[in-house]
Amino acid sequence: MFGGDRSIWDVTLFSFGKSRLNLDRDLISRTILHPTPVDSEDAMRRVVVTGLGAVTPLGVGAQHSWTRLVAGNSGLVSTRSLGDAFDQQQCQVAGLVPSGKKEDGGWQASDWLSRDDQRKMSRYMQYSMAAAKEALDDAKWYPENECQKEMTGVCLGSGIGSFEEVFNTSLFFSQNGGAKKVSPYFVPKLLINLAAGHISMRYGFKGPSHAVTTACTTGAHSIGDASRFIAFGDADVMIAGSAESCIHPLALTGFERSRSLTVDFNDSPTKASRPWDASRSGFVIGEGAGVMVLEALDHALARKAHIYAELAGYGSSSDAHHLTAPPESGHGACRAMRLALRHAGLPPRTVSYINAHATSTKLGDVAETRAIEALMLEPGGGTLSGEGKKHAQEINVSSTKGAVGHLLGAAGSVEAVWSVLAMRDGILPPTLNLDHLDEQHKPDSNSNFNYVPLRAQKMDDVNVVLTNSFGFGGTNASLCFTKYIQ
Repeated sequence: MFGGDRSIWDVTLFSFGKSRLNLDRDLISRTILHPTPVDSEDAMRRVVVTGLGAVTPLGVGAQHSWTRLVAGNSGLVSTRSLGDAFDQQQCQVAGLVPSGKKEDGGWQASDWLSRDDQRKMSRYMQYSMAAAKEALDDAKWYPENECQKEMTGVCLGSGIGSFEEVFNTSLFFSQNGGAKKVSPYFVPKLLINLAAGHISMRYGFKGPSHAVTTACTTGAHSIGDASRFIAFGDADVMIAGSAESCIHPLALTGFERSRSLTVDFNDSPTKASRPWDASRSGFVIGEGAGVMVLEALDHALARKAHIYAELAGYGSSSDAHHLTAPPESGHGACRAMRLALRHAGLPPRTVSYINAHATSTKLGDVAETRAIEALMLEPGGGTLSGEGKKHAQEINVSSTKGAVGHLLGAAGSVEAVWSVLAMRDGILPPTLNLDHLDEQHKPDSNSNFNYVPLRAQKMDDVNVVLTNSFGFGGTNASLCFTKYIQ
């Protein structure tokens, strides 16, 4: 590997700057050539969820938005009131975070940020700050000493960031005076890692500061990556999630040009997002943020924190197939789910509920159905006898995007928050607007999955939940949450 006849001893000496160290060859042999076996389960710390925060089209606050979700409310509205540029769009529906008083579940930046902070932050950063504060308050985590701050980190991303900031600054720069019209905060308001940076600076967190930007898989990747920082001992606590706010005419035009958005329900906005429905015709763009406080189990127990759930598994894969479309078989999605369950040490038959990515697109919804079928049903997809479920109707799957649209980079984190609350309350959130199931979503001739159509369903034991996120470029992730039993 190193060329010539150089031995590992020569390389080792070279790595120490050719110094005249008295190296014990037996010690090197033991540590380099024959390392001591490590039991991976003993080495990896268990990770639990101790705090939740959310800003969504259903309102501000994890509990507020969850209550509205299970009640069957919709956060989809017309964009016609936003100005002439929105009136010219083919798609005139979006999932907007509602304005209003904090106590009513509405958004006012002044409830969360000073005027100076508002000037420094793009809107998606502002959403992340609000969701992070709620999650930290929920977890009751207020580190005071230097050690606690050094072992608390942030992993928070965005799929796109601030379209509006780029668009407006470009116009000002080219048409109205050049450099003098460019804010000194322009670049910091664009950088995806600054959402995590602002949270770290606000609270003095000195652990890992990490940002993920993997299109619509960003939220799930952020939470999964954060869990590994804890599992490997780089942090005791991680503030993890994602945020998005790019509802802008330019963004809408771009997605319209790729034929991703629905244009058929402008006069009935609440009906526009229709996962698995026969009349679905594309997704609805949304905005928001979802944040979790993740914590090492031993750390949470030591401080007697409330534990919502355990993040037991995380799987990631790539389709290696197409710029925007998934393979019809859903093989990449299936691999991500299978990896999440493998890391959790659980067979598919134990899964109580799957929060699907299903965005209301013709190709994506079908591919995910096939992926779930391949993973969950016997026989199929390599599932061993006894590992899967016997009948399709035993598989509970829903998409919360029927209520809020597709939050792009924020989707995975918001849906992870709702997945944990589904486990806490024993409630399966509904798939709104699923009036007529597309025939392509029937796994076999005898029955269908339980897609939780139209209304939430009570379920006594929601013990294992998968939540999926898939993005442009063929990037996939799945998180496996399990009920924590002491």
